[in-house]
Parts: sequence; C-alpha cells; structure tokens
Amino acid sequence: MDLGLRLEALLGVAEQVGIEVRAEPMNGEGGGLCVLRGRRVLFVDTLADLATRYDRTLAALASVEGVDQCYLVPEVRQDIERQRMGN
Repeated sequence: MDLGLRLEALLGVAEQVGIEVRAEPMNGEGGGLCVLRGRRVLFVDTLADLATRYDRTLAALASVEGVDQCYLVPEVRQDIERQRMGN
C-alpha cells in the first residue's frame, strides 16, 4: 500500500477516535498531536514531505487509546506495532 493511502487511513482513524485533524504549513517539521482548549488536535504539516508527515502522524497515534479498536489496514496496523516496539 502506498504511503499516501497509509496516511489517509491514519487520519481517518484519528477522526474516528475524536481527534480533530488540521492540515497547516509548519516549516516542514511534520506536525504532531496536542491538546487545545481541552480538545485533541492533530496538526499535519503541509510543508513536510510525505514520509515525515506519515512518521509524525504514526508516532502521535501509536499511543492514543482507542486506535486499536478501529479498523486498520494490515500495513498500518503493522506500522503502529513497530512504532510501539521502538518506544
């Protein structure tokens, strides 16, 4: 599965678990997850390359409760498991 489709799948899961997703230019750093006014917001850096956006999104969602209860395509589930093992 191509990286763009994996990123789309991750962003869909983020929304399913109640995380607001915002695509914003952020100097190419890749974005990340934060809490603003009590709401979880995932920023995706539109200036970052695709691999960086995917890696940052993957790292952010790997520790989010509820992600495992969502349907994840096998490639994304494997990436999340690898991310968790690396931490």
